Amino acid sequence: MLISDEWKEYELINCSNGEKLERWGNYYLLRPDPQIIWNDGDIYIENKNKIHAHYIRSNKGGGHWENLKKTPESWTISYKNLTFNIKQMGFKHTGLFPEQATNWDYMIDKIKKSKRNIKVLNLFAYTGGATVACLSAGANVVHVDSSRGMIEWAKENIKSSHLDNSNVRFIVDDVVKFVKREIRRGNKYDAIIMDPPSYGRGANGEVWNIEEKIFELVELCNNLLSDKPLFFIINTYTTGLSKEVFTNILKLTVCKNHTGKTYSSEIGLPIKQNGLILPCGICARFEADE
Repeated sequence: MLISDEWKEYELINCSNGEKLERWGNYYLLRPDPQIIWNDGDIYIENKNKIHAHYIRSNKGGGHWENLKKTPESWTISYKNLTFNIKQMGFKHTGLFPEQATNWDYMIDKIKKSKRNIKVLNLFAYTGGATVACLSAGANVVHVDSSRGMIEWAKENIKSSHLDNSNVRFIVDDVVKFVKREIRRGNKYDAIIMDPPSYGRGANGEVWNIEEKIFELVELCNNLLSDKPLFFIINTYTTGLSKEVFTNILKLTVCKNHTGKTYSSEIGLPIKQNGLILPCGICARFEADE
């Protein structure tokens, strides 16, 4: 398992009965998580005086934040030299997935060690965690997301990380349509990152279903890789699919044209109180031979 255990300003304090208590800088949030099916005490009762906000699910779907203490509309936390803006969003999110730090470290290391100009394509790029990481390592990044709001948030993160003058291009578009246009244009990338949702809609209402669309998308993206690609990363939170599914997809697409190693792993976060690991999704990587 790939574990993101080098955080200073984020902590996963405890997990129990479907909820997790986290410290985001100076603020403590209690949020639901479907992976937490064990009982390790009543987190809410034990930490009520500490918790700033609690996300409460509705029986009808969705939910709402209950602020127990004064909490700002947004604040920042840093991971090494990267800084991110945190906000209480609908559907329990904060705009950042801290378990992705292990991927950020990997990308930064690979880009710096390449000692060449690297062009990165970040698909379903959300608020730009991977974009900020790659820019900090000196890469050029094309950042694609169907939500204009997420694009604006990514710009805030880039500014907070003092990377305003970096080479980044933002695209608000359906990912599949954009990739097809890039193929027609003959554009190439040295690294591709994607974090596809299980289900979603594009900028113009295009329907995305990961089981039906992911192989086609990776196959298309294979046409965008340069002659000497650095890496290809797929992240997913779709619980019904095995990590080996994504290894197989990379082997049947990227590995047909490029030599290197392909592997997949769960990614996780250490739980401070008991030393356990909370699984937080799957990461599959193609890594080109040096």
